Amino acid sequence: MRTAQHHFINNKWIDFNADNAINPAKCQLVLVFGAAQLITMPAVYEHLQMKYPAAQIVFSSTSGEILDNEVYDDSIVVTAIEFEKSGISCATTHVSNQTSSFETGAYLMSQLDKNGLKCVFIISDGTFINGSDLVAGFNSDNLDNVPVTGGLAGDAARFNSTFTSLNSIPAQGNVTAIGFYGDDLIISHGSSGGWDEFGPQRTITRSDKNVLFEIDNKSALDLYKEYLGEYVKELPGSALLFPLSLSIAGSDKRLVRTILSVNEHEKSMTFAGNLPEGSHVRLMKANFDKLIDASSAAATDASDRGASTNLAIMVSCVGRKLVLNERTDEELMAAKEIFGDKTVIAGFYSYGELSPLNKGSNCELHNQTMTITTFTEN
Repeated sequence: MRTAQHHFINNKWIDFNADNAINPAKCQLVLVFGAAQLITMPAVYEHLQMKYPAAQIVFSSTSGEILDNEVYDDSIVVTAIEFEKSGISCATTHVSNQTSSFETGAYLMSQLDKNGLKCVFIISDGTFINGSDLVAGFNSDNLDNVPVTGGLAGDAARFNSTFTSLNSIPAQGNVTAIGFYGDDLIISHGSSGGWDEFGPQRTITRSDKNVLFEIDNKSALDLYKEYLGEYVKELPGSALLFPLSLSIAGSDKRLVRTILSVNEHEKSMTFAGNLPEGSHVRLMKANFDKLIDASSAAATDASDRGASTNLAIMVSCVGRKLVLNERTDEELMAAKEIFGDKTVIAGFYSYGELSPLNKGSNCELHNQTMTITTFTEN
């Protein structure tokens, strides 16, 4: 497995690192993570298509680009991959082509050959999709429990428009699934949050999928505003600082949910994932050291336990970036300390992270986590 990385910053391309033996004409996959206004420039796609003519080129807009142990804004991070003994296949669709996000996930999973499938990595629109339903669709057609990871595209902290694509100029509403194949390919994953819960546990008494109306038979928005205090005037962006811990009734899973938007007229809040009625929630707040430690924990779970990992793709949440602010690089450095200098690192800050909670479990939508997928070819 060979890789090459390029960075488009300050209106010029910079070769960040490359295996001297890499053959651009034989690269199978190019991952492109960048600011929306940059990756949608036709010249960017044309440049990469010429440089890597045989590759599947997958784009995602971001809320920040990850390259090695640093985070950037208003740039593009490109990672080209040439497998020696492994292969990939890609499937893509627009959310309007199916009747629901669930059907979108099920459709994409059905398009991938299940024979020898080792992992599915998803790059999804982050504004028109219901992440929970999308993941449920992938899980419904995953009888062999193949690991499914990935992320929802970002748009800085604007929550306006996200752009993704496969082999085309990025546009809104696209979802792409990348299937990885080969007995010599080792793929692992890890996901961790590090937020502190506070306040009493409460029960969701009225919701509609990812739209929350009432907690304990009272307006969820009014209750939330009581805790936000001076941050109320900065909604919905300030809600990233206070996500919800979700415990689904009849399950021991604890997921994190963050707000995408609020509706003052309906007194409702729309979240990145579903919040079923009867589930229990608690408010959460940041603990800086725990957030950074969580990144290290995710890297440890995703590492090959002493073996040299070829590539690590990190998908972290825009909420973590806003909270950590000038300390954001620390969560990247914490992960790099686990992997070492030989591991190529790329990724982005997202509107939702996709990963199983544990090895062997189904994929889940996460918010406010550091999620890492690693690739190593024997």
